[in-house]
Amino acid sequence: MELMEKKENLLQLKQLKKAFRHKEILHGIDAVLENGVYGLLGANGAGKTTLMRCITGYYQYKGEIILNEKDVRKTGLWNIGYLPQKFVGYPELKVYQMLEYFCNIKKLPEKQWKDEIERSLLYTNLEEKKNNKIKTLSGGMLRRVGIAQAIIGDPKVILLDEPTSGLDPEERNRFKDVIDNISEGRIVLLSTHIVEDVEACCDKTIVMAGGRVLYNGDTLELCRYADGRILEFDDEEMKQGPAGDIEKTYIKKGKKKHRVIMHEEVSDALEPTVEDGYLCLLKKSL
Repeated sequence: MELMEKKENLLQLKQLKKAFRHKEILHGIDAVLENGVYGLLGANGAGKTTLMRCITGYYQYKGEIILNEKDVRKTGLWNIGYLPQKFVGYPELKVYQMLEYFCNIKKLPEKQWKDEIERSLLYTNLEEKKNNKIKTLSGGMLRRVGIAQAIIGDPKVILLDEPTSGLDPEERNRFKDVIDNISEGRIVLLSTHIVEDVEACCDKTIVMAGGRVLYNGDTLELCRYADGRILEFDDEEMKQGPAGDIEKTYIKKGKKKHRVIMHEEVSDALEPTVEDGYLCLLKKSL
């Protein structure tokens, strides 16, 4: 199958605002996204899903969303594919039939359906499951069907809302392969609260808190927010009350360890991770 040549895309969010019953959820967001995979990180209530639904046109909003120099409200929304947080499909339909349904919903000419469906099955590694009923699929496979429908019509922007939530580690590894397949020549925005998935899949990251963008840049550059701030303590050392906040607790070489974000920089700090930097950035914003 001949794959389409991909062009550079540019998505601009300009003073994007959204309120529900006079409570503002998005506070004048400005961001620029180019081709590539972006992680959208933030705690529950940060505004991630609201932002995605504004971009899809599901929500009305104030401000501008510009895709390739055109306002998406004036040019239509078929250049944006969307996987909602809860994608279920129709249980009795086969995978192929489900994708035919979305071809119809997206008003594609029927002569294009076969090529579109074959392409989406190829990119999501679902070719062997095309005749399986939706109700027989695992959670990971169902999520892949959701991604397959999102890329029907070859959209320039793909929005994935919590696509790995509830998946086991094996399915999450497969998901990374799918992201690699669909990302060429597109803007992919992946919303999640799982920092490891962003680190594995996303070259760039947007961090949100309280309806605002705190960071928009290279994923690994997030580490710098935790420079000089991370130490590890065992239970006995924790009794002395280190001047910091426990980030997480884990077992290391059979002993319980606590990873702590120090209130002040220290000379013997550990090398920070992306998660360390993300948590330090959130604390700084409070």
